[in-house]
Amino acid sequence: MIAILKPNVTDAQIKSLSAWFRAQGLSVHLSRGEYQTVMGLIGDTSKVDTELVEGLDTVQSVMRISEPYKSANRKFHPLDTVVSCGGAKIGGGNFALIAGPCSVESEAQIVGIAHSVKSAGAAILRGGAFHLRTSPYAFQGLQQEGLDLLVRAKEQTGLPIVTEIVSVEQLPLFDRVDLIQVSGRNMQNFDLLRELGKTDKPILLKRGPANTIDELLMSAEHIMAGGNERVVLCEQGIRTFETHTRTTLDLSAIPALHELTHLPVVVDPSRAALSAGLIAPMALAAVAAGADGVMIEVHNDPSYALCDGAQSITPDAFTALAKQIEAVRRAVVQ
Repeated sequence: MIAILKPNVTDAQIKSLSAWFRAQGLSVHLSRGEYQTVMGLIGDTSKVDTELVEGLDTVQSVMRISEPYKSANRKFHPLDTVVSCGGAKIGGGNFALIAGPCSVESEAQIVGIAHSVKSAGAAILRGGAFHLRTSPYAFQGLQQEGLDLLVRAKEQTGLPIVTEIVSVEQLPLFDRVDLIQVSGRNMQNFDLLRELGKTDKPILLKRGPANTIDELLMSAEHIMAGGNERVVLCEQGIRTFETHTRTTLDLSAIPALHELTHLPVVVDPSRAALSAGLIAPMALAAVAAGADGVMIEVHNDPSYALCDGAQSITPDAFTALAKQIEAVRRAVVQ
């Protein structure tokens, strides 16, 4: 349930009304905009007398939220959320270019790529230290060593880092990570999501290839219900009957999510593609559709990459793409 307050309501009145709702066992989340103040109520609101609430001199109107996700709902929080991580901002008009290799392979590799993508305009460095792989024989990442090398690249370039967590037990290792990534495979690992909800770290939550938009938002709700509202959603493609690509990149999810939620939405076209040649056009399409950022896999020598080289682009190609992205962003804003 949300209560839209009347204009010019005072802080004292808001405090008094919040205390009244909490006395009824409800959690209160306040969203203050330039023209409107919204009070979101979470808990068992079935016993709340909406007519009584609407009759209060501080309340303009009351609305029950039918969707099962509350904290992630735009009705609950009309203004766009801006998520900050290590100095970079995502959402609310802030666009983040995220780039780096699928896997950290060596110090020279990750540090070199970090310098290259930063000079091209990247705001966040991506790189995998731990991996969930379909085959037990595939490269599983450098694990702790890979995480240490990512931190070293961060220290040398100043770029905040994003990397994937694969289990709850790894959480203590991620103190040095600026943005914790949850893969599509773990999107409904609710034990992990609940633990991430207890942290103060920003979370990049990727949509699973067989999951709906509502299921993605419910997974975000699991994190936010624990108190961590710093969630960034990521579209990376859904499984269809098409086999030419790994997944079908659902660009319609970008405006759909922006309509449903206040959380930032970024797109990972590299994950959906099976060919490096598809990454640039899909990234540009995502920007045109209103994405708050894009994640691009960049490798200094894709043909020899230990993981997903076919869907990685070179630093030079990324530099060219970054310029195209900026041009599309200017055109969309105009």
